[in-house]
Amino acid sequence: MKFNQHTIKSESTVSGVGLHTGVVSNMTFSPAPINHGIIFQRIDLEGAPFVKADVDNVVDLSRGTSIEENGARINTIEHVLAALVALEIDNIIIKLDGPEPPIMDGSSRQFMDSIMSVGLLDQNIQRNFFELPESVFYEEKERNVEMAALPLDDYRVTVMVDYNSPVLGSQHASLNKISDFYEHISDARTFCFLHEIEALYKQDLIKGGDISNAIVVVDRMIKKGELDHLSRLLNKPKVEVKKEGILNNVDLRYKNEPARHKLLDIVGDLALVGRPIKAQILAARPGHAANIAFARKLKKLMLKTYQSSIPQYDPKIPPVMDINKIAKILPHRYPFLLIDKIFHIDATSVSGIKNVTFNEPFFQGHFPGNPVMPGVLQVEAMAQIGGILALNSVPDPENYWTYFLGIENFKFKKMVFPGDTLVFKCELVEPIRRGFVKMKGVAYVGTQLVCEGAMTAVLVKKEE
Repeated sequence: MKFNQHTIKSESTVSGVGLHTGVVSNMTFSPAPINHGIIFQRIDLEGAPFVKADVDNVVDLSRGTSIEENGARINTIEHVLAALVALEIDNIIIKLDGPEPPIMDGSSRQFMDSIMSVGLLDQNIQRNFFELPESVFYEEKERNVEMAALPLDDYRVTVMVDYNSPVLGSQHASLNKISDFYEHISDARTFCFLHEIEALYKQDLIKGGDISNAIVVVDRMIKKGELDHLSRLLNKPKVEVKKEGILNNVDLRYKNEPARHKLLDIVGDLALVGRPIKAQILAARPGHAANIAFARKLKKLMLKTYQSSIPQYDPKIPPVMDINKIAKILPHRYPFLLIDKIFHIDATSVSGIKNVTFNEPFFQGHFPGNPVMPGVLQVEAMAQIGGILALNSVPDPENYWTYFLGIENFKFKKMVFPGDTLVFKCELVEPIRRGFVKMKGVAYVGTQLVCEGAMTAVLVKKEE
């Protein structure tokens, strides 16, 4: 799995007809900044409104997942979202000049190919994974649906489907690592049963459906009169099936292609939780309605356990700057270099850590026998984190000094002891002007706020 957030290097576009609306549209993938998330944009509507890919925006589940926000609707988004999850893309704008992404061949493969043709861009911030603190279960007894998410330091999905059909029977599909999605899952096409087609047309759906972009499963022998009627519905000169199987004798790409496509749908629908998930997902007889209900349950747990104000530090993920890189930017040295890692930095904020141990030299004289980290040194560590943010604003930080001019409204909420890991975050409160840097800083141990305050610094170029 990728550790840092990613977007795409440049725009890429795909075009085609929408599965249910039948409207031809162009869909353009565009780069987005860190922490932007996955957002659609209806550029054909007045004001070009944005629609966030979020489970709270789901409004319809008629044979697909549709979202709506700001008066704009996007239909059948699951195949696109599955492609983005598989490529581990966190930040992207998806511009549409119609109501629905192109169905392409009914899979996610062509979306992935389009994005891969322009390449991915590594962004200088860690991904904000949702790691399950506990197992989550969902059940629909009337539909015999069961789903579970189990804690795991990875993302795996296993699906079982059983349609009581002599053609499909019971099928299983598994994804053991997300990097396998392209080769083994992405080209699995959407499907339906022959007896469903007319009902779907009557529901004003599958207007763009075609045997070139969907598998039609025939689980009974049918008469020629029915085939003539189907050919008119599908706008095809001839529709045939020589035996129970697949309409027009289309070859399946896999014996279990329907199960693989159901897995694809789950990956896309669960993207609406809003953060990359670390879990083992197990699903028996899932569908979009169950997927979304399950996603809502996961998001509820995520919001319960997540506090957005706390910087999310994962020691298992490589830092943006280790101590060697920090020492190349900051002039401080032992015993006054008080930060150990930077795990996030962008144009407006920075986050890093300080591991507090009993070997700190200040513990020899500060409260011997009752070691407590001095508040002024917590401020100094925060100032050094802020100094890196300030120096990140110039192309040649080695040629500048960072001097702090003032601290304001500093409050200390909790004592810091040996063994604690201080997690700091500093962010600009206004743009840097003429070298003056104003920022707000917070420090946490675990989920508890330790100290907070405002700081002002100035960048001064070194004399040559």
